Amino acid sequence: MALGHATVDFYQGAVPALVPFLVAERGYSYPAASGIVLAATLLSSVVQPLFGALTDRWTMPWLIPVSSLCAGVGIALAGLGGSYLLTWLAVALAGIGVAAYHPESARLARAAGRGSHVAMGWYSLGGTLGFALAPVAVGPVLTTGGLGATPWLVVPAAAGVLGTGAAVRVLARRAVGGQGAARSAGPDNWPAFLRLSAIVVCRSVVFVGLSAFIGLYAQERVGGGPATGSAALFTLFAGGAAGTVAGGRLAVRWGRVRTVRLAYAASVPAVAGVVLVPGPALFVFAALAAAVLYVPFSLHVTLGQDFLPSRVGTASGVTLGLAVSVGGVVSPGIGALGEAAGLGVALAPLIGLCALAWWLARGLPEPAQPDAGDYGANTASARGTTSSA
Repeated sequence: MALGHATVDFYQGAVPALVPFLVAERGYSYPAASGIVLAATLLSSVVQPLFGALTDRWTMPWLIPVSSLCAGVGIALAGLGGSYLLTWLAVALAGIGVAAYHPESARLARAAGRGSHVAMGWYSLGGTLGFALAPVAVGPVLTTGGLGATPWLVVPAAAGVLGTGAAVRVLARRAVGGQGAARSAGPDNWPAFLRLSAIVVCRSVVFVGLSAFIGLYAQERVGGGPATGSAALFTLFAGGAAGTVAGGRLAVRWGRVRTVRLAYAASVPAVAGVVLVPGPALFVFAALAAAVLYVPFSLHVTLGQDFLPSRVGTASGVTLGLAVSVGGVVSPGIGALGEAAGLGVALAPLIGLCALAWWLARGLPEPAQPDAGDYGANTASARGTTSSA
């Protein structure tokens, strides 16, 4: 499941990695480049809750390979259409694929880990590594072959489908087979979940804003061409990988909510360093900012699932999928402000959003975690709903 998560989130990381090449080859402005990021996230934001609700009602393991292929085909087509509209539509297809993937995948992944924070951290790490590897792969491919080489980028999707097929089948059978013994779902804590969702939105705007523009910002602050931008993206995503691994282990020691609070407190100076400190130090602060922003990443998912125990798919879709897509909706505004006043000014509000996320996290309760034996059964059966593979 971690491998499959990596191959799908590769395509989320591929979108910002495409931006410098679209600007260089097609002369896109900052707002136009932001619109490409928006294409990957706007439709994803709209359909994400729908897919979450569907997976709450039915077990839908077939969504995992289908959505993976949609994400890969969308990015593969993005460089072939000469018009802005065709490029936008291709990237939108990738965004829909990513949206469809996350709710069902997160539910099956937690069943595989039987509720372990560390196991969920490894699943989340897969997605983070997919992000991190995207600029490493996209940069050389497009530097060599230009935008016309994007069809090669479908390879990770195909590998993910082939590599995870057996695991998906086993977990789907476990989920269906365990429904007769499914527990009665506890009460949903909507106020806590909405507070958590607001934190996810703040984090999404901060991280997607950084990932969308740090490539261009690094070129301005450090110098160099698209290669410098790809290096900055890789630094950002690699720091996120380290934070994801640390998050589950810190939660075991300190508890999930305390870990989330400390991470957002640390994000304020880290993001300030990215925006305000000049020169190559940008790379150091980018790694630190990504690490502390990713410490709570997997914890958001398990907290959301435990706040809404009868709607695990919905909770997974919001906390995992919308963690990226909401930020993309805001990114055109960041691009427009960057065009008018410079990227430094446009990225400065992200510091305040980190502080807001910390303040919201102070009011989060620590939910009771279900027993390990409760995972693997579709919670829809607790509401008397029939599920089918």
